[in-house]
Amino acid sequence: MNASATLQLVVVTGLSGAGRSTAAKCLEDLGWFVVDNLPPSLLPTMVDLGSRSQGAVGKIAVVVDVRSRAFSSDLRTALDEIGRSGVHPRVLFLEAGDDALVRRFESVRRPHPLQGDGRLVEGILREKELLRDLRGTADLVLDTTVLNVHELRGKVAAAFGETGAGTGLQLTVLSFGFKYGLPVDADLVADVRFLPNPHWVPELRPHTGRDAPVRDFVLAQEGAAEFLDRYEALLELVFAGYLREGKRYALLAVGCTGGKHRSVAMSEQLAARLANDGVDVQVVHRDLGRE
Repeated sequence: MNASATLQLVVVTGLSGAGRSTAAKCLEDLGWFVVDNLPPSLLPTMVDLGSRSQGAVGKIAVVVDVRSRAFSSDLRTALDEIGRSGVHPRVLFLEAGDDALVRRFESVRRPHPLQGDGRLVEGILREKELLRDLRGTADLVLDTTVLNVHELRGKVAAAFGETGAGTGLQLTVLSFGFKYGLPVDADLVADVRFLPNPHWVPELRPHTGRDAPVRDFVLAQEGAAEFLDRYEALLELVFAGYLREGKRYALLAVGCTGGKHRSVAMSEQLAARLANDGVDVQVVHRDLGRE
């Protein structure tokens, strides 16, 4: 077997201050060989060395960012060259909101690498513009605005922690409330507000979608079962396409008004169906208990 065919490569990139170092440390703990601040032009050389290691270095994670000049064009060229060699790199892109990035830079009292003589926010804006195209083609985008270090490590471990060859899709089904905002890192968003809201049924209001009375109420509504049937079939088509394109991690967000009843019940049902279909799935209820 061609050594390059078994080599795994993750390129960790994204906005300065969004958690690249934390992600890199997590990957290192998971057994990846991590190289920080590698110029994009050296990526093919690193892959070649890994391929020649006779299995000693099978998983390489490289942190690439705007500290490497000619960043965008060099990285695209390098990724194309690597792809032609038989290695299929995955790109992990980390980002955060402007307010969070400003707070983080101010807390460590360091300038933004693209700030120059201007303001911190100007450096952030320049970097976002520089990375816009790369973000759009990333395999996994993680927004760390509201994540602590442990939560970020958990997401990275969920995406890259498999010790085997792992060719399947790793899916997170996330319930949420629209009134608290859309999950910015969602790949797919399902809106179940078309179903009657248990909040307006007095005996159901204190319960959540994990409780049998609410679950049974939601699933008994007109359109609930049909939605699950049709959406499950649609996801089968989408996930097959993801795998063909080399995407191994996806976040499916299911939303209702408050993230307590309908979205929770439907997320649980959808995840159970997908698990039966062979999808590696976990369920997270973002806004449960927030009221």
